Amino acid sequence: MPRTTDGDGTPVPRRLLAAATRLFAERGYDRTSVQEIVEAAGVTKGALYHYFGSKDDLLHEVYARVLRVQQERLDAFADADAPVEERLRGAAADVVVTTIDNLDDAAIFFRSMHHLSPEKNKQVRAERRRYHERFRALIEEGQEAGVFSKATPADLVVDYHFGSVHHLSTWYRPDGPLPPQEVADHLADLLLRALRP
Repeated sequence: MPRTTDGDGTPVPRRLLAAATRLFAERGYDRTSVQEIVEAAGVTKGALYHYFGSKDDLLHEVYARVLRVQQERLDAFADADAPVEERLRGAAADVVVTTIDNLDDAAIFFRSMHHLSPEKNKQVRAERRRYHERFRALIEEGQEAGVFSKATPADLVVDYHFGSVHHLSTWYRPDGPLPPQEVADHLADLLLRALRP
């Protein structure tokens, strides 16, 4: 039975994910072997296969762990007792900050998504669709209430915002002039300006 933690108490799955994320970011998913991942994590292949069925499962989890956090946070914004404009702005800014906080994960995923098995690819698309649908529902709520313009379809507004979010890994630099929250505020403000009646 594989150990669940190492000497400092770090769970083995977390060590494997950290090693995989670093190696996928440095070398690329397709140029990283399972052996390199387990060596970097300091575990055996048996431990990897105990927690993850394949390298494909590791790639899926790199993205899924970020999306789970983002979904929980979006749900909290959407369910809050606040005006829809405030909830949408909070959600729009939050997805930018959480993406920047996990920039390697986002970059790896969008560079390597095509390596996922068809089943995993379908699963990821469904998870992203659920997120986008919840975000779109906030826009539609504001449109129905007359707070947001109906001139642009809600689907297109969602695509516009997430197009910006998904490209953060191509241009954002942690040592650049704008801190994450400032980028988030600018993009959220752009979204809301586009929705004003």
